[in-house]
Amino acid sequence: MNIKTWSIFLISASLSNIELYFTPEDIIDNQLILHGEEFNHAVKVMRHSEGGIIYITTGKGRIYKSEINNITRQELIADVLEVYSFENRMKNIYFCLPKLKSQERFEFALEKCVELGITNFIVFESERCIAKGERLERWQKIIISAMKQSLRSYLPELETVKSLNQIISLEGLKILFEQNSDKSFKDFKIDTDRKYFFLFGPEGGFSDEEIKLVKEGERYKLGNNRLRSETAITTVAALLTA
Repeated sequence: MNIKTWSIFLISASLSNIELYFTPEDIIDNQLILHGEEFNHAVKVMRHSEGGIIYITTGKGRIYKSEINNITRQELIADVLEVYSFENRMKNIYFCLPKLKSQERFEFALEKCVELGITNFIVFESERCIAKGERLERWQKIIISAMKQSLRSYLPELETVKSLNQIISLEGLKILFEQNSDKSFKDFKIDTDRKYFFLFGPEGGFSDEEIKLVKEGERYKLGNNRLRSETAITTVAALLTA
């Protein structure tokens, strides 16, 4: 197997025109298998056939250039030809997202963050948010779709917690965004040896009690104007991954 290691900065030049597929199954005997929706899209929509070249990721940091060996009624089996490995530059970054009143806006923020390269999400319930339950299966589909669309090789992880307090108890630096902070986020620098939790408030902002919980966190200002939650989330993602 011919393994090639690529810098993540070169993906636009080397793999920009590919269509990426995802399988949760690891490579076995130098082969990868597509099932379900990925199989249907590859075979019935894109009309891939035996002998053709296809690119697949297992969501663990690699993209596999593969040749289609066999297509059955429910499976596409491909032989791996080359492996492209990537570094996860955002592995120590956790985006803590509140459940928003608008599911559409929440899903927009989640999708754009994945496209920009954020790989860890914690969804929590805030005192001032009006939660309408969890849509984990839908969120997972959005994550997979955004990962493939942006040619990312790391499948982001998403977990849910009941309160901000559960996040505060985790080890790592907590980052809060406040309009009256005298520190601009443009000056923020990442230390790759530290773990960061970026805390985003809901539409009505954090309550006074929630703000008090973040005693040892750092406060930053994104700008002079007040931003919607989903705008703040995507802005921070863009600044971090630029």
